[in-house]
Amino acid sequence: MAAIPKPLPEPETIAFTLDGREVHALPDETLLEAGKRVGVDIPHLCYQPGYRPDGNCRACMVEIEGERALAPSCCRKPTQDMEVRSDSERARHSQKLVLELLLADMPEGGRSPYTPRSELDHWADWLEIGPSRFPGREQPAPDLTNPAIAVNLDACIQCTRCVRACREEQVNDVIGYAFRGTHSKIVFDLDDPMGSSTCVSCGECVQACPTGALMPARNVGLIEPEKKVESTCPYCGVGCLLTLNVKDNKILYVDGRDGPANHGRLCVKGRYGFDYVHHPDRLHKPLIRRPGTPKTHKLLSPTYLATYFREATWEEALDLAAGGLKRIRDKKGPNALAGFGSAKGSNEEAYLFQKLVRTGFRTNNVDHCTRLCHASSVAALLQTLGSGAVSNPVADVADAEVIVIIGARPTINHPVAATFMKNAAKAGKTLIVMDPYRSDLARHARYFVQFRNDTDVLLLNAMMHTIIAEGLHNVDYIVKHTEGFEAVAETVKGYSPERVAPLCGVPAELIKEIARVYATAKASIIFWGMGISQHIHGTDNARCLISLALLTGQIGRPGTGLHPLRGQNNVQGASDVGLIPMVYPDYQPVKSRKARQYFEQLWGTRLDPYPGLTVVEIMSAVHHGEIKGMYIMGENPAMSDPNLNHAREALALLDHLVVQDIFFTETAGFADVILPASAFPEKTGTFTNTDRRVQLGRQAIDPPGDARQDLWIIQEIARRIGLDWNYEGPEEVFEEIRKAVPTMAGMTWERLTRVDSLTYPLIEEGDPGDPVIFTDGFPTEDGRGHFVPADYIEANEWPDEDYPFVFITGRHLEHWHTGSMTRRATVLDALEPEPVISIHPEDLNQIGALPGDMIRIDSRRGSIEGRARSDTGMQRNSVFMAFCYTEAAANLLTTEALDPYGKIPEFKFCAVRVARVGGLPERDSALSFASVG
Repeated sequence: MAAIPKPLPEPETIAFTLDGREVHALPDETLLEAGKRVGVDIPHLCYQPGYRPDGNCRACMVEIEGERALAPSCCRKPTQDMEVRSDSERARHSQKLVLELLLADMPEGGRSPYTPRSELDHWADWLEIGPSRFPGREQPAPDLTNPAIAVNLDACIQCTRCVRACREEQVNDVIGYAFRGTHSKIVFDLDDPMGSSTCVSCGECVQACPTGALMPARNVGLIEPEKKVESTCPYCGVGCLLTLNVKDNKILYVDGRDGPANHGRLCVKGRYGFDYVHHPDRLHKPLIRRPGTPKTHKLLSPTYLATYFREATWEEALDLAAGGLKRIRDKKGPNALAGFGSAKGSNEEAYLFQKLVRTGFRTNNVDHCTRLCHASSVAALLQTLGSGAVSNPVADVADAEVIVIIGARPTINHPVAATFMKNAAKAGKTLIVMDPYRSDLARHARYFVQFRNDTDVLLLNAMMHTIIAEGLHNVDYIVKHTEGFEAVAETVKGYSPERVAPLCGVPAELIKEIARVYATAKASIIFWGMGISQHIHGTDNARCLISLALLTGQIGRPGTGLHPLRGQNNVQGASDVGLIPMVYPDYQPVKSRKARQYFEQLWGTRLDPYPGLTVVEIMSAVHHGEIKGMYIMGENPAMSDPNLNHAREALALLDHLVVQDIFFTETAGFADVILPASAFPEKTGTFTNTDRRVQLGRQAIDPPGDARQDLWIIQEIARRIGLDWNYEGPEEVFEEIRKAVPTMAGMTWERLTRVDSLTYPLIEEGDPGDPVIFTDGFPTEDGRGHFVPADYIEANEWPDEDYPFVFITGRHLEHWHTGSMTRRATVLDALEPEPVISIHPEDLNQIGALPGDMIRIDSRRGSIEGRARSDTGMQRNSVFMAFCYTEAAANLLTTEALDPYGKIPEFKFCAVRVARVGGLPERDSALSFASVG
């Protein structure tokens, strides 16, 4: 039995008096913070909770007994028996004078015209200050060049909250304070218009601004919401908590909440990417394909939707959808069916979907986008450590001495997590960034290691070679907690830094130095992204990273461990609840008789004992005539799969396809039945972030027209194929998940509604949850971590004379996944409106093109065109493009070659050629294609 932890000692407090009452200040509390905590109001404007106090507005001045000068309460800390007055005549006179001077600089010397929530107006009213007696300043013109943010510096009081927000919180270093005297002002970069600056539109400055000088564009901030709904973000795996401000069933704007993963911070997608739910393209009615309309591998334009589909009642559409699936199951057999669930949906939806496929279709042919993201990482983690989850949260960067980021671009794909990494680097932590691409994060790194594409295993084995050769490995940890060290040690003997350096393009001494730094630190943590996983050797890449941690004992403690950064908001949760073909919920193997018997008892039916097919294997099975029908919920394989012509041909070959989505996606064009579903803010459910935090998303608005909740749709399909399901809502499904996933057994719906976020493993009700795992061994059969050696293998398709460039896919900051949501979000699409291809400026010059010219990329599978973006972060002879553009679908080029273990496609490496199409860019859009460097 575990020992009962001792209660934490009460923190020592400092007793002082504030406005005549005794106050006990907590350690490191300022006078202002102590006052706020006990309900004593002191005017303040430059103070922002969580930010470094600046003390420049002087609105919070207080009088301290025995001191000649007034003191700013936001900066001053109390001492024992100090006597403080914020309400003395002298303090009040100072506070009023400061606010009256600031009011004089507002438009027309009055209230802020840009927000009804101006803090200056609030304190002026509180102090009963009338019209200002002082002359105003010359007012600057508005800056409306940024689609997300309106800049009205006539309302700016130069409190510098926006400067601290940008430079110290988000660490984007765009906003500054320039000039002197009456000319002093807030500037963006070198006093550029905000829209042409390097601003990433995270909106932290907007959330910080006390007067409305920085506000959401289009005046939405002037509208008072009817309700505020606390929820989570629907985009990446960071899992930011936020507040949706709603009126008339419309989301007006979004605020960051103080959640454990974001502490109030958001990125451009989380703050400005929500109006897709109100887009006119939303599906409102069920649709049925008209008889005789052909299916080909070509995409169906929404313009012809009425030609190919007709509206139907829910009864008719559900009967046809389920009837077609049931008919194939009964005539062709269960394995003639397959289902794709969604990492964008809730845990409850993912759980019911995989249960439907396993118990209703009677097959394990169920998968989702984890197959295209971190399947190789999960395969390696399960094999070596017995768990596919991250070992430590992102927040552990604060406890680490060394932070390694490899094969990831967090500033693009996990922007809020990146802010904490940048904060850690500014605090003196050693940041090691290893990637073929020189991203913005590299400027914060102590070491930037730009290795050649496809040489991950070479580089990582060379690091292990150094650690072992120099005796830096943790022998005690290896003996107590691991197996297989000798095999790895033997393998890496052949990977000396001197031998590897010419191949990976990194000097041998740099390889040795970063190996020493990682191994000898008190706490080192590794983060990786899809630059590691999306290769045919992705599992080997992850095995090497795991071996590095085991080799040095850098796991199982705060500030250490392994963290594959999850790409979608619920890819972790969807995997946890079994939306994978080879495992049941909680990663219990389908091949395990014990696991199968448990779920047969829980679900009351016999289960298929054989693992199902993965995403790409399912498409190949369609081509081979083995799979005849599919049910796809919230996934878009006609854009996300590799070698899209192959995938689209497979979708066209299906006898019966049911698509459940919020838009007429590229995949929906191949459907026989389309079921209009609910978007993220239109449902309630739980979502699990990259830190293993299960968080509650709450419904804020109603679905449009006759669109329905996804849980309802799944159950209606289930009933029609013979399952007796009657779940009343997500709470009831969650109760069953607790039985299916023992690591979540201690979580209750009631507790989640109170605290919003719980971390698993959480076994017993009331437990705090474990943010750090593997503290005393591993959930393997022998309780040990297992080294698995990896030798270097080359990518499936290398450049040659005909195709001399390497093509890499990924995401943009503004767009996400296949773009079905973000390209329908007004601000996001305005910021990045058309396909762009990143290429090194010397390569661009070599093909005779300029930034903004149209260039074409050809592979052995397809061809696409986009605008050239000159980017010095790119390596020579490589090009990058996001896969969110339907008019230039990057995955038309990629290969369906798979990692043999994780079954993940090689999105990060294929051979292409690049050429200029011709014609000069339109000058009015040239800013979209400015050089990056």
